[in-house]
Amino acid sequence: MLVYATHKGGRYLSLPDSLQEQPDGLRNLYVNITNECNCACTFCLRNMKKMAEESSLWLKKRPTVAELKKALDEVPWEYIKEVVFCGFGEPTMQLDTLTELLRYVKETQPGMPTRLNTNGLGELEYGREIAADFKGILDTISISLNASNAERYYELTRAKYGLQSYEAMLDFAEHSKKYVPHVVLTIVDKVEGPDEIARCREICAQRNLTLRVREYEDS
Repeated sequence: MLVYATHKGGRYLSLPDSLQEQPDGLRNLYVNITNECNCACTFCLRNMKKMAEESSLWLKKRPTVAELKKALDEVPWEYIKEVVFCGFGEPTMQLDTLTELLRYVKETQPGMPTRLNTNGLGELEYGREIAADFKGILDTISISLNASNAERYYELTRAKYGLQSYEAMLDFAEHSKKYVPHVVLTIVDKVEGPDEIARCREICAQRNLTLRVREYEDS
């Protein structure tokens, strides 16, 4: 599924089905561009084989830019309040596609808020600072903080770049502040306890970043 909306209970619905279920409410539009990921998080639904097989979010092939633009062209935009790039993979693994689509949304739907949900490891992936690529086309970036230290972060994420991943993720958050209006770091509520969440709040406060505690989806 390329574009979709979500409902409580971990249900992922195609946009027409979602609007039929709740026709009067505005929805976030989620755009799924890749299955690729440079992490293997212990709490991620994509690592639960049963979920991956049954979920229509899993892409059978990598969509082309043309296919993704066509899916966006068919969206009933009057029902959409924000476009979020996320999915079962890490969107920055397809950075050129991601930025082209963000630009396309801004060109075709002026004023529509855009958001990227990311693990924040794109700069390690490409060996350069990538935050400037989002200037003028991205309104909010949500980065998975996950933990208050590199060891716990790596234990949870199993990032392919090892322990250096944690500081690289925080550096990316700092770089993003120069180009993206809203930079948010996130942690999952049921994965870490209140003490760890408090330490993460301190890290965000020191860097003048916002922390959001995300509700864990287990189904």
